[in-house]
Amino acid sequence: MHLRLLICFAVAVLPLTSAITQPVRTDKGLVSGVPGSDPDVIAFKGIPFAAPPVGDLRWRAPEFAVAWQGVKNAEGFSSSCVQKISQEHKPWTYEFLAHNEVSEDCLYLNVWTSAKAANEKRAVFVWIYGGGYTEGSTAAPLYDGEKLASCGVVVVTLNYRLGVFGFLAHPDLTRESRHKSSGNYGTLDQIAALEWVHKNIAAFGGDPERVTLGGQSAGAASVHNLTASALAKGLFQRAIVESGSNVASAATGSRPVNLSEAEEQGAKFAVSKDSHSIKELRAKPWQDLLPNAANGPSFAFRPIIDGWVLTAPVNEVFAAGRQNDVPTLTGWTADEASSQADYGKVPAEQWRERMRKRFGDRTDAFLQLYPAATDAQASASQKASAREQNLVSMYLWAADRARTGKTKVFTYYWTHALPGPDSARYGAFHSSEVPYVFESLSKADRPWTAQDHEIAKTLGSYWVNFINTGDPNGKGLAHWPAFNSQKPVTMELGDTFAQRPIAEKAAIEFFQQYLNAH
Repeated sequence: MHLRLLICFAVAVLPLTSAITQPVRTDKGLVSGVPGSDPDVIAFKGIPFAAPPVGDLRWRAPEFAVAWQGVKNAEGFSSSCVQKISQEHKPWTYEFLAHNEVSEDCLYLNVWTSAKAANEKRAVFVWIYGGGYTEGSTAAPLYDGEKLASCGVVVVTLNYRLGVFGFLAHPDLTRESRHKSSGNYGTLDQIAALEWVHKNIAAFGGDPERVTLGGQSAGAASVHNLTASALAKGLFQRAIVESGSNVASAATGSRPVNLSEAEEQGAKFAVSKDSHSIKELRAKPWQDLLPNAANGPSFAFRPIIDGWVLTAPVNEVFAAGRQNDVPTLTGWTADEASSQADYGKVPAEQWRERMRKRFGDRTDAFLQLYPAATDAQASASQKASAREQNLVSMYLWAADRARTGKTKVFTYYWTHALPGPDSARYGAFHSSEVPYVFESLSKADRPWTAQDHEIAKTLGSYWVNFINTGDPNGKGLAHWPAFNSQKPVTMELGDTFAQRPIAEKAAIEFFQQYLNAH
């Protein structure tokens, strides 16, 4: 019998009742949820974890949610945080994106549980969505927590403010803050949600001392940031980082922005909106604050080094040994960059010229590893070199982490392409592992095969094991080794489940020298 079936069976026979007693009492009031397609799982959607950040609370740290009387029906997702809604932008099709209403009143979370009583102390998985800090929502279909909850994990997904509403820094905001900081409001939302979990998850059968914080892309970067933030200390005990761990671009970006730089950008943004103070900006409807690069300057709003939420770049926090040191599972997909129009399509001559500009006097060494005599050869080398640079960079990141970290790291390389008409074009694209992690294949209109469902079961087993114990390994699964700086291997997940080298020795040495130099 597959390990996942063993886990689910063990959970299912623990209590005699069919579902947790409702309504459930939180610190602000009673909530009632609804059964999922699996009636043993109850979903509680749209629970407020903070006050609506509107009016004078726009661009402030989240305030406590207001208590309510009676029973709140937690039967549907809240509005998504303000963003541009799109039906798809390939390779991200409908199931990866938010499609509901947007609002500044968006600080809500969702809980899925199959616990039968409040004292079960099940492991908890808290998920942070990706989207480049400009889009994303717990209402995206693929983030449905029912399948993981059916195997004994209490699943929590949370909204956080995006774009200018989540990450605007401005001199006026810094002056009004008792911490003398601004920006990072979206990160503070994530911390507030974790604090809600710490206070309330036991009522849903969860254990506040066994919380795994996971995320993908910007969500993965957010996990890194929270691992580096003293404000999140003790709020999670394990971390899952999907598409986000390498020495080149961990967390806030390859060149973290400090407060003064972000304030300067914020002041320019205010002027672009015909405002000269935060008071004037707060008075504008949110629709007037959406970016409109076609008619003016473009702005990028994301986490910064503000001196309070983040006191230093993540790598510096780790180097100093000040991180929240928790077991971490992390990896990359094989085709992270396949959304780019020229992925694997740059003609050989043009590719060689690009590499000369990039590697200078080391170009010949690169082209020996990744030849480009013909267009077909160049195409293969473009993909191979991108993949292996990511893997070497992740290996170096883990080696840096190991200098001060005492907990284990498990790294992976996802290789399975989602089925569908664009499968050959996009391959194992950025975020393509997510429906397998959540076992939410039914939420996507794709020609799934028996192999896809088996991959999802196996991947789900690894994730459930890690969430429960901090180690993905378990009976019936191929062994997944913890990171060892003396053994440059990772775990391939997807088309096969087995250990594999990150690259040949010469490629490791080439990228190690290049990345260390930069």
